[in-house]
Amino acid sequence: MDALVASVYATLRDLAGRAIQRAPGRRSISPTDLLHDCYLKLVHSRGIQGFDQEQFIALTARVLRNLLVDRERARRTLKRGAAHERLTLRDVPLENSESVDLLDLDVALERLAAVDERQARIVELRFFGGLTQEEIAHALGCSVRTVAGDWKMARAWLHRELSRMESEDESPSQ
Repeated sequence: MDALVASVYATLRDLAGRAIQRAPGRRSISPTDLLHDCYLKLVHSRGIQGFDQEQFIALTARVLRNLLVDRERARRTLKRGAAHERLTLRDVPLENSESVDLLDLDVALERLAAVDERQARIVELRFFGGLTQEEIAHALGCSVRTVAGDWKMARAWLHRELSRMESEDESPSQ
């Protein structure tokens, strides 16, 4: 794994930087620190030998997502916290807003995974991993056409789900 990480370190650092740019509290961690946290998680996991570069980058995107979501949850539990900070989700346009809450996105992705795991992985790889459709197709072992169709369906599903979640947040509680 050390050789694989060394061969794609620059790519992974860029990936971590892009993930931080899309996440709330982006000044609180550097891409290098986030990548090192990710590496520590990966070192302790089993069964990652034999991955090619795209598969490893895909796995790294998932770990980065989990780390950022965990950081956001921890940030919101602080005494001064619980304020919702929004992040831009460029590839999933919303009618009422151009941004989405990171924790809402995580919940929506979990719900999407229950419906269609591949679509959820595609969103994760595009948003958190910054992979192209070709790279995603290679990482998931499917065609670019399948990725394009699933991406279109996943965007529509997320648009509906996030809009619903946003309207629930805005409705007065009883």
